[in-house]
Formats: sequence, C-alpha cells, structure tokens
Amino acid sequence: MSATSTAEGETATKGKLSHRQILTVLSGLMLGMFLAALDQTIVSSAMKTIADELHGQSLQAWATTAYLITATLSTPLYGKLSDLYGRKPMYLTAISLFLVGSLASGMAGSMYELAAFRAFQGLGAGGLMSLALAIITDITSPRERSRYQGYFMAVFGVSSVAGPVVGGFFAGLDSFAGVTGWRWVFLVNVPIALAALVVVSKVLNVPHTRVEQKIDYWGAVTMIVGLVPLLIVAEQGREWGWGSPGSIAMYVVGALGVTAFVWQERRMGDAALLPLRLFSRPVFRVATLVTVIQGVGMFGAMMSLPLYLQIVKGATPTQAGLQMLPLTLGIMIASMASGSVISRTGRYKAFAVAGLGVMAASVFALSAIGVDTPMAVVMAIAFAIGLGLGASMQTLQLAATNDVPPSDIGVATSSATFFRQIGGTAGTAVFLSILFATVGDRIAAAVRSAAASPAYAAALAQHPEFARRMAGGGVDINDTSFLSTLDPVLARPILDGFASSMSTVFLVGGAVLTVGFALVWLLREKPLSEKSALEQRADAEADAPALAMAH
Repeated sequence: MSATSTAEGETATKGKLSHRQILTVLSGLMLGMFLAALDQTIVSSAMKTIADELHGQSLQAWATTAYLITATLSTPLYGKLSDLYGRKPMYLTAISLFLVGSLASGMAGSMYELAAFRAFQGLGAGGLMSLALAIITDITSPRERSRYQGYFMAVFGVSSVAGPVVGGFFAGLDSFAGVTGWRWVFLVNVPIALAALVVVSKVLNVPHTRVEQKIDYWGAVTMIVGLVPLLIVAEQGREWGWGSPGSIAMYVVGALGVTAFVWQERRMGDAALLPLRLFSRPVFRVATLVTVIQGVGMFGAMMSLPLYLQIVKGATPTQAGLQMLPLTLGIMIASMASGSVISRTGRYKAFAVAGLGVMAASVFALSAIGVDTPMAVVMAIAFAIGLGLGASMQTLQLAATNDVPPSDIGVATSSATFFRQIGGTAGTAVFLSILFATVGDRIAAAVRSAAASPAYAAALAQHPEFARRMAGGGVDINDTSFLSTLDPVLARPILDGFASSMSTVFLVGGAVLTVGFALVWLLREKPLSEKSALEQRADAEADAPALAMAH
C-alpha cells in the first residue's frame, strides 16, 4: 500500500470504521446518488417543454436515449476501474463529468446539442449510483449494510417524487434569475454536484490496495458494439417498427457484439470487465437474474402509473409526482424496516421472496383499475408496490455482493446496477409498445360502443370540429393534451380505451414479476459476513507474509 493508504488505514483500524465515520462518508455518497436519481425524473417531466423551446419535438427521444446509453455502458467500467485504481478518484471523476454535462445541457441551443451533452452527462451518471453502493459495501459488513442501504433507498424515493415536481415547476416558468425556466432543470444539478465534490473530497478517505491487472479494452469495445444497437432499438423500435430493416440491422449487430463480448470476457479471465466466473456462484447468479426481471417489472410499473395518472385521471406532471408519494413512502418504510431486521437476525431471503410477491400481486391489482377507480385505491396499490420494492431491491444487492470476494466488490455491485438498468430499458420499451399497439383499437371499440348512446350523439353534434377529426382518422394518441378541455362525454370512451390498454400493460408486468417471484425461491441464503470488504482485505494482507513463509 502507498503511504497515503497506510495513513488512511490508521484512521480506519484494520479497515473497520465507526458508525460516525460511516455516516460521514454516507453524507457524500448520498449527495452523488441524489444527483443521479433526481436527474432521471426531473428531465422526463420537463422534456416536452424543452423540445417545444428547442423546436425538436420529434428528436426528444434521442436526448433520453443518448443519456441512457452512456450511463448504462459506463456502469460496469466504473466498477472495474474502481477495483483497480480506487473508489475515491473514480467517484470524483463521475461527479465532475456529470457536473460539466449538466452545465452544458443547461446551455444547449438545439436538440442535437442537448442529446450530445446528455450523452456526456450520462458518462458521469453511470458511476454515481454504482460506486456509491460499492463504497458502502467496502466500509460496512453485509450483516449491518442493510440499515445503511435504507438511506440510499430513501434518497431514491425522495428524488422520484421531487423530480417531477421540480421539473414541472421550472418547465412552467418563463425565466428564473434571468435564465429561461427549463434550463434550470439541468443547472439545478450544478450546486448539488459542487457540494458533492467538496464533501466527497473531504470525507471519502478509505484505504485502497492497488491491483496490478491489465485493463480489458476489447471487452469495453465489444460491450459497446453489443449494447448500443440493442439500447437504441429498445428506445426507437416502436417508432421505426420492430420488424423494420433498421431494427433488424440493430438486432444483428447487437447479437454479434454480445457474442464477441462473451468470448472476450472468457479469454480475459480475472482481468475481464465483467468476470464470467462470478456467474458460476449460485447466489450471485440467481440474485442477478431476479434483479433483471425485477428491473423489467419495476420500471414498467413506475413508467405506466404516472401515465395513467396524467392521461386517465387528468393530473399534471407535478400533481402526478405528488400522487406517487405513497409509493415512495412504501419504499422508505420497507427498506428501513427490512434493513433493521436483517442487521439483527442475519436473515434476508424472506424479504426478497415477500418483496417480489407483494410487487407481483400489486401490479396485478393495478390491472383492475379503470377511469372511475377512486384515487385512494390507486394510492394504496402504489404504497404496496413501494413496500415490495423497498423489501426486495436492496436485499438482492446484498445477496449478490455477499457472495463475492472483496477484490470483486466494485464489479459485482456495478453488475447489479447494470443488469437492473438493462431490465428497466427492456421493460419500458416492451410496455410502451404494448400500450401504443393496443390503445388505438381499444379507443375505437369504446367510441363505437359509446356512439349508440343518445348523450354521446348529442355531445358530438355540439362539437362538429371534433366530429370531423374522429371521422377523418380519429385522435392523435401522441398528444393527449386536448383531453383536458374536451367535453367529458366525448372524452370518456378515449379514457376508457387508454385505461383498458394500461390494464393489459399491468397484467403483463404482473406476469413478469411472478416469474421473478418463482425464481427468487431458488436463492440460497448464504450466512452474512460480520466483516466489511475493507476488514477482509486488511486480514488478507496481514496473513500474506505468514502464508508466504509457509510456502
């Protein structure tokens, strides 16, 4: 170890940090995590306004896709590089890239510029979430980790509500402090990122033993070739057509890239970007597989529910964000409670099983909601989804990282985040495709049914312009803003059509989560270690001279 690492090691006796030291480090990590989590939701609620301002409504998906691609691809890179060079320099790099990307995005003059700057911002975002989890894994033992991860889940929950509210607020302002309102959606990250840089620089002092290992550059290249086409088609396939020549080309290139990546990782062995030997561990393998499935169902529900609230219930993005508070509350309660019980008992499998079961049942329950479902019922179901998510998400991460050696903590933690993002991207693409593939026919069927009623015929006669639009090809489902001013009698069949399609989406989501629930029973409950990764490394270093002499 270097002199610096030795000095840091004296502060953390044999790698063990006090509760106060852990909370100090946690303060910096939570700022970084809050940046990444807030950005995911704050931008989505303001993107329509941003696209209108930059005259690029048809290009808005690329601003989201570019960010998603770089954030997903950089996640495993951060994990591996932090194992080699240390967590602190890589975490500071992630915050700095995110800061510069946010500043540039806030100054974008076109949608093309915004997409490029968002891609740069994503390079930082990939490390903010995964490295925070890797660092807390370093400094806490698996037995006590759950209660600290509860803080992270709280950050995740708060940002999921604050994002749409803050995004909607800034998007609705013409200007703020002399700057166009929507630009603050990105600029608000700057003071938080600066604070995170200062706090992390000051408090994140944990020892690191450098591992001399080749960097898997070809692994990074083949991963990019494999995943970029698949992520692009996941985001754009609905618009292009899933069987279009462009989509098929993406499938082929992606499949070749993934095949080359697996071959390269097998060839590199321990130095691989994503060591395949990790998947030979049964607990890691099952936890990762269930994490992917949970990502599909989780993102599907969390994307579809705000759509239901905004389209069917007529909520604004800000109101929809506030109406998601019960889900956040469920996440916080379950993550804190499960963390406390796990640290006391050392048992965790029951929470993973119960969490997936509650999520599956709750998403199935959402498939029964309609236009007239009371908001109290919707919020109760959202709360139950939050409980399931809070109990299972951190538990699966705990199971995966408890099953790997200390030297692989970074890559194991980033793998869990990486696979959850892949699942989420696939889930969002599939669920949106189901929604928009079925909603046209469902609306048409509801309108035909309503047309037989005298009330609908009378309302149609009073709105000749709407009658002409319906006769000329129906409503444009890509822009539902007209529903807020439409006669309720005429709006009703359209809302029924949307509600019916969303029921199908939730039904599929529930089925996916049921598969996860069945698989999580296979998770073997491995006893939780009482020592942190830092302590285990310190023990290994202390034993190394004795082992060398014995040989």
